[in-house]
Amino acid sequence: MDENTVTQIIMALGGLGLFLYGMKLLGNGLELAAGSKLRQILEKITSNRWLGALVGIVVTAIIQSSTAVSVMVVGFVNASLMTLSQAMGVLMGATIGTTVTSLILSFNISQFTPLFICIGAFMVSLSKKNNTKYAGQIIAGFGILFFGMTTMSSNLKPLAESDMFRDMITSISNPLLGILFGIVFAALIQSSSAAVGILQALGTASALALPDSVYIIYGIHIGACFTAIISSIGATKDAKRTSLSYVLFTTIGTAIFTVLTLFTPFTSLIEGLTDNVALQISLVHIISTIVKTLLLLPCVNLITRLSCIIIPGKEEEEHEACRLKYVDERILKTPPIAVKQISKEIRRMGKLANKNYARSMESLLNRDTKIIPVVEENEEVIDFLNHSITSYLVKINGLELEDHDLEKIGSFYHVVSDMERIGDHAENICEIASRIIDNNEEFSKKAIEEITDLSGLVETMLHDSLEIFTSQSDNPVLLEAISNTEQEIDDKTELYKNNHIERLSRGECDATIGTLFMELLTNLERIADHSTNIAFSLYTNQGIYAGEEVAR
Repeated sequence: MDENTVTQIIMALGGLGLFLYGMKLLGNGLELAAGSKLRQILEKITSNRWLGALVGIVVTAIIQSSTAVSVMVVGFVNASLMTLSQAMGVLMGATIGTTVTSLILSFNISQFTPLFICIGAFMVSLSKKNNTKYAGQIIAGFGILFFGMTTMSSNLKPLAESDMFRDMITSISNPLLGILFGIVFAALIQSSSAAVGILQALGTASALALPDSVYIIYGIHIGACFTAIISSIGATKDAKRTSLSYVLFTTIGTAIFTVLTLFTPFTSLIEGLTDNVALQISLVHIISTIVKTLLLLPCVNLITRLSCIIIPGKEEEEHEACRLKYVDERILKTPPIAVKQISKEIRRMGKLANKNYARSMESLLNRDTKIIPVVEENEEVIDFLNHSITSYLVKINGLELEDHDLEKIGSFYHVVSDMERIGDHAENICEIASRIIDNNEEFSKKAIEEITDLSGLVETMLHDSLEIFTSQSDNPVLLEAISNTEQEIDDKTELYKNNHIERLSRGECDATIGTLFMELLTNLERIADHSTNIAFSLYTNQGIYAGEEVAR
C-alpha cells in the first residue's frame, strides 16, 4: 500500500468523521430550536394510529432523528403517557420522517458548504441568544455534513478501483449478507440517516451501485431499532413490547421488500428514473419506508398482540412512591420534552401537598386520628418526589435548553422546595391534632372560629397558587388576589395571636392548649408564605414577593 493510498484512506475517514459530526450537530440544533413545537405536536397524539403516524413523520422530519424519537417514545410508554398502540403509530411514522435527510443529501451543493460553515460558526460564536445559536448550529451542522460527505466521496473514488474493495462489495450484494451488514452498520453508528448517507457517499464515488446497496438499506432499517431496544432495558413490560413491536414492524417490512426486490424489476425501475446513484439510494430508502408503513399500519393491533405473546404477563402494581409517574431517563434525550414532563411531576407533588393540608385540617377540626396515617404515608411520597425531582432538575439543567426553559428550571428548584415545606407543615398540624386528641384537650369556641377562618383563607391561597403554576402564566388578577389574601392572613394571624393572649390573661384557656394554638397559627402562616412563593415563582424566577424573599 503506497503513501498516496494511505493518505486517501485517512482523508476518507476524516470525511466520515465530519459527516457524522455534522449529522449530530444538525440534529441537535433542530431538536433544540423546535423544542416548543415538539411539545405541541406530541400533545396531539390520540388513539388514532394514522394521526400518530403523522405526528411521527412531522416530529422526525423536524429533528431528523428517528433514533431520538424511538427512545423518546419508549420513555413515554414507560412513563404511562402513551399506549403501546399509540407508540407504534408514532414509530411507524418516524421511519418516514427520517428519509428527508437522504433526499437532501442526494443533491450536489458542495460549492456552498464552506459558506454554510462560516455563517453558522459566526452565529454560534458571536450571538448571546440561545435561539440564534441553535439556528447557527443547524446551519453549521448542515455545512459540515456536506463537506464531510464531499471529502469522503472524493477520496473513495481511487479506492473503489482496488480488487479488495470490489470483492467486499460483491460479497455484501448477497441479500442475506447485505441485510446483516446493514443491521450491524446502523446499530454501530446508531443512525439510519447517517448510515444511508454514507451509502450515498459511496454511490457518489462510484464505489457502490444500487443493486449492491439495496439490501444494505433494508438491513439499516432493522439496525435503526437497536437504540430503542437498548433504551427499553429495565423498563416496564409495555415499553419492552414497544421496542419489540418496532423490531417486528421493520423486520416484516424488510422481508416484504427483500422478496419484492428478488422477484420484481424494482431495482431496475429505480435506476431508470435517474443516473444519480445517491438519489437512487434515497428513492429506495423513501419508497420502501413509505410502502411498508402504509401496508403495516392497519396491522398495528396484530403486531402489538404478537409482542404481548412474546413478552407475556401484566405490569406489576407499584406504590406511587416507588417511581416517578411522568419522568423517565430516556426523556432526557429530548430536553424540551423533559422540561414539560418534570413540570407535570411537580404539579403532581403540589396536588399531593394540597391534599395533605386539607386532610391535616380535617383531622384537627373533626378530631379524627384515622386520617393521620394517610397524611404520614403521603408525606413519604412527597419527600420521595422532592428528592427525585431535584435530582432530575440537576440533570436537565446540564442539558442544552431554550432560554425560557432555563428560566423555568431555575424556578422549579424553589417550587419543589416550597411544596415539600407545605407537606412538612401539614404533618406538623397532624402532630398538633394528635396531641390535642391524645390529651383530651379542646380549643375554645372562639379559637375554633379563628382557626376555621384562617385555614379557609390558606386553602384558597394554596389552591390559587397551584392553579397559577399549573397554567404556567402570570395571571395578574389571580396574582393580585393572592397578594391581598397573603396580607389578610398576615394581619389576621397577628390579630388572632393577640386575641389568644387576651384569652389566656382572662383564664379562658390553659397554657398547654394555648401553645398548640400558637404553633398552629405559625404553621398556617408558613403554608401561606410558601403558597405565595409558588404563585410568584415563574413571575420572578426566584420566589421573591413584594421585594422580600419569603422564608423557606
